[in-house]
Amino acid sequence: MAPYRRGSMSRTASHVPTPRRDRVGLGRGHVWSEAVLAVLLVAGCATSSSPGRRSAQGATPSSRRKPNVLFVLTDDMRLDDLRFMPKVRELIRDQGVSFDRYFDNVTLCCPARTSILRGQYSHNTGVLTNGGGNGGFETAHADMVEQSTIATAMHDAGYATGLFGKYLNGYPHTAGPAYVPPGWDQWSSSSKGNAYGEYDYTLNENGKQVDYGHGPDDYGTDVYTRQTRDFITRAASTSTPFFAYLAVYAPHSPSTPAPQDTRAFPGLKAPRDPAYDEADVSDKPRYIQALPPLTPQRQRLIDRRYRKRAQSLQAVDRSVASLVDALDAKRQLDDTYVIFTSDNGFHLGQHRMPSGKQTAYETDIHLPLLIRGPGVAKASHVTALTGNVDLAPTIAAIGGGRLTDNPDGRSLVPLLTTKNPRVPAHWRQVFLLEHWTETSAQQDRSGAGQLEPDDLDQADTTSSSDAQPTTPTSAAAPRRSLAGRSRIPEFQGLRLPTYTYVEYSTGERELYDLTRDPDELNNIAGAASPARLDALHQRLDAMRSCAGATCPARESAPLVLR
Repeated sequence: MAPYRRGSMSRTASHVPTPRRDRVGLGRGHVWSEAVLAVLLVAGCATSSSPGRRSAQGATPSSRRKPNVLFVLTDDMRLDDLRFMPKVRELIRDQGVSFDRYFDNVTLCCPARTSILRGQYSHNTGVLTNGGGNGGFETAHADMVEQSTIATAMHDAGYATGLFGKYLNGYPHTAGPAYVPPGWDQWSSSSKGNAYGEYDYTLNENGKQVDYGHGPDDYGTDVYTRQTRDFITRAASTSTPFFAYLAVYAPHSPSTPAPQDTRAFPGLKAPRDPAYDEADVSDKPRYIQALPPLTPQRQRLIDRRYRKRAQSLQAVDRSVASLVDALDAKRQLDDTYVIFTSDNGFHLGQHRMPSGKQTAYETDIHLPLLIRGPGVAKASHVTALTGNVDLAPTIAAIGGGRLTDNPDGRSLVPLLTTKNPRVPAHWRQVFLLEHWTETSAQQDRSGAGQLEPDDLDQADTTSSSDAQPTTPTSAAAPRRSLAGRSRIPEFQGLRLPTYTYVEYSTGERELYDLTRDPDELNNIAGAASPARLDALHQRLDAMRSCAGATCPARESAPLVLR
């Protein structure tokens, strides 16, 4: 990579065009006072370092400048995949806060990542799917969504900003291989090749195309980690606060492990929880009812996928430890917020679905979110309802940046400093869930950038082979869901603290009491009172059109279920 130069990838300071009318937010910009941040920094400086990690000799963390932010994003990682990541648990979870009710608005890579960057629900970003005419990088780029993101906010707040790894599905396509989105001072993202496979890809490194082959040093997770370490080291040497965004491809299919992990977890099988290969799906939507029980062949595929996912996460676990070590060595650890999460979850046999995402079930929407940093309570748990639209407002609040397109989410900073805090008054009562069908592109997008390999749900696995589908879907080819049997209908829904409610475009509904039925086996929509269903429907109807300040207002309004 080129030596770090402040502003080397900067764009014009006039980042923000007039947004599309249907995306204009209302209300506040979510900037927290310097006094609040100063309190957090002073408290953070008084805390000790991680177990087994002593601050560098003579280190005195400075509270005179803004804190750093290291954001680590995995791809398709389930909440329970944390069991395979002991270093992440030790260095982030145990040293910070776990958000126990953190959810994803759209359980699909590109919409989720766009929401993370902008702090908006997908109906406001306009990036609804991974491609076609209503999603993917091409939609985000054409609609100028990139002109106002957490990157532009942090850049304008004086941060050195760097993205390393996966960006938006389909990048860079018509923007060209040397394109760097606004707000990023350092940039390294795949412009060509098979980045999902971790080998044989080309990175756009600050406008220069750099080829990586199939050697041990070319393994993708390790490459992005080295680049992030280098970025942190250079920024620290200039006393410039940094915002580092590391987005690995693991454990996304084909879930390629690092060479030293190919034999890890021998005999590992996917969990056979009560929802696995669900026996009675008569209360489920028709797209689930159409699925047969899982065959032995499909179960072998699921188990193989699960093991490879666990193997691929070992490199990510080492990556986090390596970056924490780098922060400690540069005397930055006590001045850095480290945020760890995933873009969406993943089902593996639950409700008879082989493997994939895009549903409103807990496997897909319920994600890990871990935060450590100055002033953050250790080994704390937050039970307040939170979601991916909150990440950009939180990072902006930490850095004193301003999201110029008003976000739908809210800052989580007030939940960080008290151990096991109570849910604040007037906090959200509902979080919006959405899913759309990919529409046909209005132009030929064949030859687009990085396209996802098919999940088993999308692939034809009727052959006798146990091989997993690994070839990215052509941009011009239609996708088939659930092995071609039935497409997941469009839906909108609500995640409440203890319920999930979903309305499908087919007219079907689902309602689950997650306290009594955490595996979502008993759809109680048919037995619910008309008053309860009407209250849920009215709140969902209000949430479908929320924007900016109206989202927190509608989320937080009291909701009584009779």
